[in-house]
Amino acid sequence: MHEIGLYIMAIIYSLAGILHFIKPKPYMKIMPPSIPYPKMMVYISGFLELLFGMGLLFEAIQSYAAIGLILLLIAVFPANIYMAKRMHEKKSKNSWIAFVRLPLQFVLIYWAYLYV
Repeated sequence: MHEIGLYIMAIIYSLAGILHFIKPKPYMKIMPPSIPYPKMMVYISGFLELLFGMGLLFEAIQSYAAIGLILLLIAVFPANIYMAKRMHEKKSKNSWIAFVRLPLQFVLIYWAYLYV
């Protein structure tokens, strides 16, 4: 089961990383205005998701990849807060999704921690 979770996590982060390059606009929309060079930041975070996601598959660097994912999840947390706040202010009917995502970030951090 531990190994299946590892493969699932590797696939999720790798696909998410690729999506940053294929469809950057949704990621740019959640970027707080205080972040400089938003498109570059989307590409950098996508590259790191792909790098760390793939890194999970190599035992020699698995711990480093998991630590990288933890740090990345912490780094992008302000964008998740910004997205939830913005959706709430716009009275979006889907704002609950953004608020559910906030505590989910801690679950994702814990999941990555299991492979450190």
